[in-house]
Amino acid sequence: MSGAAAIEFPWGPAPDGLDQPYWDGLRAGELRLQRCGNCAEWIWGPQWICAHCHTFDPGWERVEAVGTVYSWARSHYPFITELADRTPYVTVLVELPEAGNRRVLGILTGDDTDVKIGDPVIGHIELDEGATWPLLRWRRREGAQA
Repeated sequence: MSGAAAIEFPWGPAPDGLDQPYWDGLRAGELRLQRCGNCAEWIWGPQWICAHCHTFDPGWERVEAVGTVYSWARSHYPFITELADRTPYVTVLVELPEAGNRRVLGILTGDDTDVKIGDPVIGHIELDEGATWPLLRWRRREGAQA
């Protein structure tokens, strides 16, 4: 794939509107995940129905964007246009204890050397120049121990 151009993938709400509250939350400066109104099960990625109790009652709740690195990968290829000038970059899968240990994906910003599973991270929301929708990013928490 040497010399291949990054693929133009727009980010933002899906055409069906299912994840619109997630994106609206980012615009409001907060992370929002679904939670079933019937059984209180956390849901991610967005669903029309709760997989736990099968009710059509998932709502959206604010979640503290604080967690730990569950897995990570360093990429040297810009899979999307946004990352064309940011290689290499580290993608992290972050486990959120406040949201029933649901895991969300994002880019690690700041010092991405010596990343370890279990590293404590905190989310921050960035709106790239010219972008319509902000993105959730992660950085390691200063002074925190895994």
